[in-house]
Amino acid sequence: MSETIPHAAPDTSPPSRHRATTARRQATPTAPRGRGRRRHRGETLVGLAMTTPAVVLLLVFFVVPVALMFGLAFTNARLISPRPAEFTGTENFTTLFGDSLFWASLRNTAYFAVVVVPVQAGLALVLALLVNAKVRGRNFFRTVYFLPVVTSMVVVSLLWRFIYEPDGLLNQLISAMSLGAWDGTDWLNNPSTAMPAIMLMSVWQAVGFHMVIWLAGLQTISADLYEAAALDGASGWRLFRHVTWPGLLQTRTFVLITITIAAFSLFTQISVMTQGGPLDSTTTVVFMAVRTGYEQHATGYAAAVSLVFFVIVLTISLVQRFLTREKD
Repeated sequence: MSETIPHAAPDTSPPSRHRATTARRQATPTAPRGRGRRRHRGETLVGLAMTTPAVVLLLVFFVVPVALMFGLAFTNARLISPRPAEFTGTENFTTLFGDSLFWASLRNTAYFAVVVVPVQAGLALVLALLVNAKVRGRNFFRTVYFLPVVTSMVVVSLLWRFIYEPDGLLNQLISAMSLGAWDGTDWLNNPSTAMPAIMLMSVWQAVGFHMVIWLAGLQTISADLYEAAALDGASGWRLFRHVTWPGLLQTRTFVLITITIAAFSLFTQISVMTQGGPLDSTTTVVFMAVRTGYEQHATGYAAAVSLVFFVIVLTISLVQRFLTREKD
């Protein structure tokens, strides 16, 4: 008599992977969507709170003044006047382009920029190369070269004005070195020496800042490039020309643009040292605009000067950026 073996019931339970996934879904509660939205909203508010001070400062000190400049340039507004400003169209610009003082100021500004930009950039690069060398005491020289930058321009201008006086330090040194054969000159009251004297002081004061910028660019160039070039026999000038100079492309663009803008906005040195003299030989466009607006109270005319100057500087900066761009 044979036994009947009962058939096992089919296993209808889910596979182990499916069971594990089901258990994990049951154990892990689903985060509510509202909580994620609140978190995203909180991050957005924090970001807005952090950018608000910068945006407010940008609006107050750049956007609003530029908008006012554009508006006032086409009016006869005055700083102190019982009469309201009236729209005059392009009258201010017609007067400006026929003003000999404006063209003289523009020539003085261009003269200052053409000399200072290459001299200051080149000297700053030389100093950066020197302090970038691995020699003892380089941190001391970095500090010494950068020290004039942290000094107020007004203080520096007053100091150099005393140096340039007829009985100042410079003329005393010239007299001592020439054994009394030459006593120097009144540097700031001589139309032929006033602007070069201001150029010398300006380069001395700001060269340390751009030295630091060049130095930062030098330290981004990989040492492997120098080693590879040295293995190919490059040294000295060839090493600088084929490795250092190409590696400073972005740095030199920044340096040239910042020096150009600073040169065209020359004002503090003129205001402290010469007041635009002698014979308007040091009057710049910015100094002319400030004097016209605040001393002569011709706000509309000063705004026209500033607007033309803004367009000139913007054009020069764009051209400079185009010429120093990275070429494919």
